[in-house]
Amino acid sequence: MNDLQEKIKDRIQAARRVLITSHIRPDGDAIGSSLALGLALLDAGKQVQVVLSDGIPASFKHLPGSDMVKTRAQGQVDLIISVDCSDLKRVGKALDGYHSPDIVIDHHITNDAFGTLNLIDPQAVATASVLARYMPSWGLDITAPIGANLITGLVTDTLGFRTSNTTPEALRQAADILELGVDMSELYFRSLVRHTFPATKYWGAGLTSLQRADGIIWATLTVADRKACGYTGNDDADLINIVSSIDEAEIAIMFVEQSKSKTKVSWRGLKPQVDVSQVACQFGGGGHKAAAGAEVTGSLTEIQERVLEATRTSLQNTA
Repeated sequence: MNDLQEKIKDRIQAARRVLITSHIRPDGDAIGSSLALGLALLDAGKQVQVVLSDGIPASFKHLPGSDMVKTRAQGQVDLIISVDCSDLKRVGKALDGYHSPDIVIDHHITNDAFGTLNLIDPQAVATASVLARYMPSWGLDITAPIGANLITGLVTDTLGFRTSNTTPEALRQAADILELGVDMSELYFRSLVRHTFPATKYWGAGLTSLQRADGIIWATLTVADRKACGYTGNDDADLINIVSSIDEAEIAIMFVEQSKSKTKVSWRGLKPQVDVSQVACQFGGGGHKAAAGAEVTGSLTEIQERVLEATRTSLQNTA
């Protein structure tokens, strides 16, 4: 690891023009990690582009540096860094016309090490935690604006330090960031508590579809639901967090229709022995033991049948 850290430090220090990217449909960790690293590199005198294929959701535009985010890269770069992304295809179109990442920084256990240098720590609660640990050793200072982004990544990926993988290190990192003057309560509220009217109405559409069987609880959101509610995102507006809080289930699943031939599937494992990342991998996805996802091709009905069958089989094998 020390050798890898030295190589990453050397690549960062030698670069003048850096491109940072992350996965499609970026969440708080993807955005927070991208912006934290981007701001730190700007402070170090680098030219920086933060490129996210789907841009930045309105719910995260309050974060320092959010105006840096573009949907397409421009010009020449010396260094490409991917954060919080488990494989190259999940970068989307952000790197069209550019080479694969030089450095990959991530915490997904299913990461396929698609960079030249790969810093992957599946034990870390968030990619933001990996950055908070190593950025100072790369010569990158953590200031209050950078800390605000890092703590957003920590808070969102642990659901406010409530997930079972929350570590003493993550809590210490949060404490260090608070000492910089960062208002964690405000960031927590904006990231996890506050929701728009269309998003909340969208939840209602999903909750009316709730079903459960064989230790699995699931809900469905269609393209028609999004249009009817006026929700502009193509995700579940974090409804999975509500569904996964319902009692008497071992796995929660959200089906979010993207088009007539594609659906995003999110799994949450609700028992320690359940590993939903292995189910997601069967459908070309990945993630963590307790949280994973995949984008699956086919009709919504067909996808639901296949996913539910595979999930049942996985549960039976862990019984």
